Amino acid sequence: MSQMDSSRGAMAEGHPGLHRPLAVVVLLAAGVFSLPLAALFLDGEDTENWVLPAAFVAMAVFGAIVGSVLPGIAGPHASTTKGRWTGALVGVAMVALGTLVFFLLLNGFDGA
Repeated sequence: MSQMDSSRGAMAEGHPGLHRPLAVVVLLAAGVFSLPLAALFLDGEDTENWVLPAAFVAMAVFGAIVGSVLPGIAGPHASTTKGRWTGALVGVAMVALGTLVFFLLLNGFDGA
């Protein structure tokens, strides 16, 4: 095992009880900003229908990365693989929540 792998593993094992709240906060913040960020790059006449799918895919990938770094998102003794899958699912849930928040901020409750 290389030194980088062992230091990353030690960092991830440090406080597994803090992994879940930290990962959820990071993914919530990323989920709220993922839709406007995707729209920034894909808001063209030919690509405007790809904004929402791109945001969901990007958040699934980002959630898997966060779950890999913080596997405790899936529980205190979760494997890295389970952390990745849980992170991807939480990432998708957070982009859905972020999309809802973004929609309500733009339109208000009367527009919903």
